[in-house]
Order: sequence, then structure tokens, then C-alpha cells
Amino acid sequence: MNDFEHERLDVYRAAIDFLVVADEIAVSLPRGRAYLVDQLRRAATSIALNIAEGAGEFSPGDKARFYRMARRSATECAAILDASRAVKLTDTQLSSKGRALLLRVVAMLTAMVLRLKAPESGSGSGSGSGSA
Repeated sequence: MNDFEHERLDVYRAAIDFLVVADEIAVSLPRGRAYLVDQLRRAATSIALNIAEGAGEFSPGDKARFYRMARRSATECAAILDASRAVKLTDTQLSSKGRALLLRVVAMLTAMVLRLKAPESGSGSGSGSGSA
């Protein structure tokens, strides 16, 4: 196969889908909210980058650490969407689409981290490279 490991992960593809939505939201924000634009773009990019870094790791502990960082960035993005929606800066439909993608990403990352911890309790493969 000619794919990187992270490119085979559903969670990575969902993170990239969110990155596209985040950019659409960022472009729609007013000029006076550059701090939100920058924070959203950085956090959205961080999700995909940390997933890729985790997928490239061999150590289950290191994989889990990167997946946890990606999860934190996803929840940060969710908070940015909440804040933008609260002050009526974002399109509700676009914000809802982003939120749905983030919920998927967070759920998959949580499952991946828990699966990586499973060998400590004697269950699971610990590979973290499934399609979660």
C-alpha cells in the first residue's frame, strides 16, 4: 500500500473533514474576530497533525499521548464553535456540521486511547491502528 498509516484511519479523515468546515467558519467570521479565526484554525489543524503523529508512533504510550492531544484540540474547537454561536457569529447549519464531526472525532479518539490502555488490564491488541 502507498498510504501513510494515518491516512487509513477514519478518525484522521473525519479530522480533515472538520478542518475544511473550520476553514469555512473562519472565513465567515468578521474581521474584528481575528483571534477566533487564528485559534480555530490552529486547533483544527492540531487535531489532524496529532492524529498523524500518533499513528506514526510505535510505542502504545506515545500513540495514546498524541491521540489525547488531538482530543483536547477537538474539544477546544468545540468550545470555539460554542463561543462563536453564543455571540451569533457563525451560521447555525455550518456550526452544527462542525460540531457533529467533532463529536465523531472525540468519540473515536477516546476509544483509541482506551484500546491502547487495554493491554495493561490484559485485554485488547494495543495497536491503535484500527479504523476507529
